[in-house]
Amino acid sequence: MIWTLGKRLAIGSVLAALVLVVLDAAIVNVALPTLSRSLHVTAAASVLVVTAYQAALVMALLPCAALGESLGYRRVFIGGLALFTLASGLCATAPTLSWLVAARFAQGLGASAVMALGVALLRTVVPPEKLGDAIGWNALVIALTSAAGPSVGALVLSYTSWPWLFALNLPIGVLVLGAACALPAKPGSSRGLDLVSIALNMTAFALLIAGAEALSRQPVIAAMLLTGGALSFRSLLQRERPKASPLIPLDLLQAPSFRLSVIASICCFTGQAAGLVALPFYLQHVLGLTPLATGLYITPWSLMVAVSATFAGRLASPGSTAWLCAAGCALLSAGLFAASAWPLAGAPVTVMPMVMLCGLGFGLFQVTNNRNMFLSAPQARSGAAGGLQGMARLTGQTTGVLVMTLLFNAAPVEIAPRIGLAVGAVLTLAAGLLSTLHSPRSRPRPA
Repeated sequence: MIWTLGKRLAIGSVLAALVLVVLDAAIVNVALPTLSRSLHVTAAASVLVVTAYQAALVMALLPCAALGESLGYRRVFIGGLALFTLASGLCATAPTLSWLVAARFAQGLGASAVMALGVALLRTVVPPEKLGDAIGWNALVIALTSAAGPSVGALVLSYTSWPWLFALNLPIGVLVLGAACALPAKPGSSRGLDLVSIALNMTAFALLIAGAEALSRQPVIAAMLLTGGALSFRSLLQRERPKASPLIPLDLLQAPSFRLSVIASICCFTGQAAGLVALPFYLQHVLGLTPLATGLYITPWSLMVAVSATFAGRLASPGSTAWLCAAGCALLSAGLFAASAWPLAGAPVTVMPMVMLCGLGFGLFQVTNNRNMFLSAPQARSGAAGGLQGMARLTGQTTGVLVMTLLFNAAPVEIAPRIGLAVGAVLTLAAGLLSTLHSPRSRPRPA
């Protein structure tokens, strides 16, 4: 297929914007000790720089998806990218931690529009038979950028100061904004937005995140926050249930194929996140490896995700979705279980094929499951599908981290990582079993 220059620019702008927002999530972790010293704050306080970005993403994904469907995907995408770029400048000039945290929250709001609407925009550019490839590109970009993030951050800090971590986004963001003008300017539905529902959505997720963060330190306060979040979420569901196109995509969740894809995605991302938290502790605290060696042993995970993402979209078809997802989860589960059960103490290098197996399986599942999710939704609801896909990912990642936090509080550090790896194996296996429930005779809704 021959791509015109306009289509190349349109696809490139979506993928480049995705690089910016994913890199900004991964690049800051390595800079936290530097930020702590430069801004004269505690290490615990510096973590707010990461938490603010992630919280804004979770809180704004579904509202941005609804806004995109109402006003048009391109308009909201470009607005989010512009906000992200402007907030990057505010981060680079931050004189205090409070300023930096507020700017990072604004960055996360802008990033949520990119994350929610990226695949929906790709769907307007590529033909339906190429959507699997486009989702593969999306997964490839996320995997490679996530893998490169810590190294890029370390490289920048080696030659300059921490504000450049954010200042570099400014020229790149301007170039991507220019390329985004090539995206098709299709009109939105002009559907009115329910501001009360948006407020309930953001309040619910803010309270749930704050409660999860405080669960191990202040259980009573955490219980109150979690209860408030649950009540807000219940009120939101009651308000949205009668609507034809609700903020929480209840209409999409009524379709069995879409609902199974979302649940399987949450289970798989929970297992993956638990594994990625457990492995560094296992390798460093139990096996005594250095941080550099640990990083080298884990890096093949992201690289194998990138490899499998390049061919998973081409393998997927309406009849093969179930077994491809199940095969991916089986590989990921096998890798996690092997890392948990295998005696690595004598030869820690043997963890590398297990990590590669995990990455291969996760990439195969992610691309195929996301393809099924988007093709199960009408094109007019692609924004809502993208928002829910991102929400499933973030929910799973947050739950996986919470699982490991609870395990570290309940078991010695020598034992908890191996239990976490085993739990991750069970969860990813459950995701694979759920995926087998997809009917091979089902067909996606028309685009």
